[in-house]
Amino acid sequence: MQESIATSPPEIRDRPELNTVYALLFAISFSHMLNDTIQALLPAIYPVLKNSYNLSFAQLGMITFTFQLTASLLQPLVGFITDKKPLPFSLPVGMTLTGTGLICLAMASSFPAILLSAALVGSGSAIFHPEASRIAHMAAGKRRGFAQSFFQVGGNAGSAIGPLLAALIIVPHGQRSLIGFSAIALIGVIVLYQIGKWQAGNTHRIKRKPQAVTACEAANVRSRKTVFRAIGILVALTFSKYVYLSSLTSYYTFYLMDRFHVTKQSAMLHLFVLLFAVAVGTIVGGPVGDKFGRKRVIWASILGVAPFSLALPHVGLEMTAVLSVFIGLILASAFSAILVYAQELMPGKVGMVAGLFFGLAFGIAGIGSAVLGKVADHTGINFVFQICAYLPLIGLLTVFLPDIEGEKEVSSEKS
Repeated sequence: MQESIATSPPEIRDRPELNTVYALLFAISFSHMLNDTIQALLPAIYPVLKNSYNLSFAQLGMITFTFQLTASLLQPLVGFITDKKPLPFSLPVGMTLTGTGLICLAMASSFPAILLSAALVGSGSAIFHPEASRIAHMAAGKRRGFAQSFFQVGGNAGSAIGPLLAALIIVPHGQRSLIGFSAIALIGVIVLYQIGKWQAGNTHRIKRKPQAVTACEAANVRSRKTVFRAIGILVALTFSKYVYLSSLTSYYTFYLMDRFHVTKQSAMLHLFVLLFAVAVGTIVGGPVGDKFGRKRVIWASILGVAPFSLALPHVGLEMTAVLSVFIGLILASAFSAILVYAQELMPGKVGMVAGLFFGLAFGIAGIGSAVLGKVADHTGINFVFQICAYLPLIGLLTVFLPDIEGEKEVSSEKS
């Protein structure tokens, strides 16, 4: 250990915040997995809720809308507040809210009670995501893309595990079996409390003194117009990704059952495979962005999905499963690249940017799910997949994003 410190470059030894804290990245990614496993149980049990309460697709969309809207409205606010005043122990509070929502969902006996449960889970997510993203940023050192991808892959893994657990446990044993999953929330609270203690003692890793800003960073200050235009494009790309992803996560099981007449459990297992592919794709996107540039990753991850999404509504069951895996792998790398790109575009506003884009992701997905549910009620679920297939073409807007990485290289050469 002493030898590795002695041979480290002087700038690394003098600035320990540039070192990557892998133990913390693992802990926050693991917590993300626990949080999103609980979240994923909600859409995964839609077939159970639909049969038990005779719900329409529009009502299922309203459940997703309630969850996503609650999270989307609160997340930017949480990020803004914690940029001004760090709240290290807010993370276990958020996980407690998520666990409470899960217990309420297990005990719910009416549609309004289900909506209330969804709102509680959304409130927990609103606290968790911007603060957990901040932890990833603090622990990242110079590997910000890797850190955000590693953090995201925990959530994607949880999103994949949720439907699998629903298929194996909740479908056979019913809605009340959800209460057993409160143990996941309890584990999360314990882990996040320990993470909060580390955060409280390491706030220097994210706070910058004015004199610490480098010449390279000063050269990269952009006009307000350029920043707003770039943020607008990133919002459009986020819209493309999450409305399309919402069509998959909320209605993929119904699409498979309606078009190919598979069983509920088979449809949920197909959803697990899709979401597992999303998890794998997520971990690849960050390191690739660190090495080759985030703009290139955004190009490939959104526009690159188009050939597969356009073919999906026109193939058989086996090819549907194969194309879904490619879609998940390619599309998944987009969000971490978009998030880190935006944080580098607006330095010093880590929490607010994380809250904004996590909030957008949740809000867009919620509105998209509600609208798509309404469309499905009137035109059929197959038509929904046909129109959503064109959304990845919005990725063409990436050409108008400023080349941040190129500017950094030029600034470094001048300095």
